[in-house]
Amino acid sequence: MQNTRGLRSQLKDSVPVTGLCPQAGTYGVPDTLRRGFSSVKNELLPSHPLELSEKNFRLNQDKMNFSTLRNIQGLHAPLKLQMEYRAARQIQRLPFLQSSNLALDTLRGSDDTIGFEDVLNDPELSEMMGDPHVMVEYKLGVL
Repeated sequence: MQNTRGLRSQLKDSVPVTGLCPQAGTYGVPDTLRRGFSSVKNELLPSHPLELSEKNFRLNQDKMNFSTLRNIQGLHAPLKLQMEYRAARQIQRLPFLQSSNLALDTLRGSDDTIGFEDVLNDPELSEMMGDPHVMVEYKLGVL
C-alpha cells in the first residue's frame, strides 16, 4: 500500500529537525498568534482508499477530458475550453443571491443530471442571507 501522507507527516515520523517544522516558533512551541490554530484535519489520513479520488473527482475528470480532447483535436481545443470555463465561472449574480452556474454546467455537460447539490442546495436554507448592501460593499472591498 502506498503511503499517502504528506511530506510534513513523513518528516514527523522520521528524525525531528527543528528547522523544517513550519509551526514551531522560537522555543519549539507553535506560534498561534502568527500562524493561527493548527488543524487536526490536515494531519489525518484518508479514512477510505477512495476518499482522495472522490475529493478530486471533478479535477481528474477534467484532466482526462482535456487530454483526450488534445489527442483528438490538437492543443487549441482544451485551451479554448479552459478559457470558456474560466469565463463561465466569473458570471455570477450579486453576492447575496445564489448563482446557479448554468453556463458552467452546460459547458461540462452536467446540466441534464440531478446531483446531490441540486437536491440539498436550497437557497432559502443558505447561510448567505444578510444585508445586501453590506455584502456588495464587502465584495467590492469598500467595507
